Amino acid sequence: MYVAVKGGERAIDNAHAWLAEERRGDASVAELSLAQIREQLALAVNRVMAEGSLFDPDLAALAIKQSRGDLIEAIFLIRAYRTTLPRFGYTLPVDTGAMACDRRISATFKDAPGGQVLGPTFDYTHRLLDFKLAAEGEVPEAPAATPRTEPTPHITEFLQGEGIIEREPSSEAQPGDLTREPMAFPADRSVRLQSLTRGDEGFILGMAYSTQRGYARNHAFVGELRIGTVAVEMEIPELGFAIEIGEVELTECETVNQFKGSKTVPPQFTRGYGLVFGQSERKSIAMALVDRALRWKELGEDNLGAAAQDEEFVLSHSDNIQATGFLEHIKLPHYVDFQSELELVRKLRREAAEAVEQMAAREAAE
Repeated sequence: MYVAVKGGERAIDNAHAWLAEERRGDASVAELSLAQIREQLALAVNRVMAEGSLFDPDLAALAIKQSRGDLIEAIFLIRAYRTTLPRFGYTLPVDTGAMACDRRISATFKDAPGGQVLGPTFDYTHRLLDFKLAAEGEVPEAPAATPRTEPTPHITEFLQGEGIIEREPSSEAQPGDLTREPMAFPADRSVRLQSLTRGDEGFILGMAYSTQRGYARNHAFVGELRIGTVAVEMEIPELGFAIEIGEVELTECETVNQFKGSKTVPPQFTRGYGLVFGQSERKSIAMALVDRALRWKELGEDNLGAAAQDEEFVLSHSDNIQATGFLEHIKLPHYVDFQSELELVRKLRREAAEAVEQMAAREAAE
């Protein structure tokens, strides 16, 4: 018989102590500080903030350290902490047109109005290991750069001026809040975008890649990709006007997609949209592609049966915290469930063996 492994609080306490020891690693090696993680592993910090739905680089760095670099575990820690925070109200929509851009590029116009700003990017680096980094030498200083502070117009505004790209309808309707209300289908676009922003980068990337390979027939150009800081403003009832309460770093991507038109809409370009905390280029582009694929119904397009067009499939499986919880719970004790299935299999085997014996007996009698 299988028997349950006996453990308890002492075993769990010992496991936690061992985890802390493993987290620290070799004590002769200097311990990582939160400032080092925040400043030198900034892209990991940005992902944790984006998928954890909380903009706080220090807390994201702490979560990465506590989780030993497991970013999904770090995202889980941030989400859990976020639920303990009081909510004082809602800020006004951020104005990305007034973004102080560190990076701003367009794949559709070489001479983009406002200029192309390459900024800090891996795009033109050789994918070769840089052993100078292992030598821990001084990093050469980059030429002094000043982020754009004047308003930078969106590329799509110029296409919109010609009337060849869809206009985003203005609405006073209050957007949904995925952190307060459970997902319901069909979901409106505001909720879909929230879900994609919080979704796992790898999953969203895979869905976006599938659209490029023909599963949704979604040919897109990056109309604009911009990274920078924007002011966050909040209306204060006692004052009667809005004040700036801080700044956040964002990555915004707008894609320009082909659209052959419909019975009521002439041929024009359509949009996909991605907005993510921090410098998260891959995620924001992937998000924009998936956003556009999910818009097939409102644009009157055919559903080709592609996974990226299936709203329920995409949104129900993109959240890595839900996925991790459901996946990893199967490693926890399931002794009673297994014993019942074990007995069922043994019973079925006995019945099958008895049936074979009875058949053999009948054949012998004949």
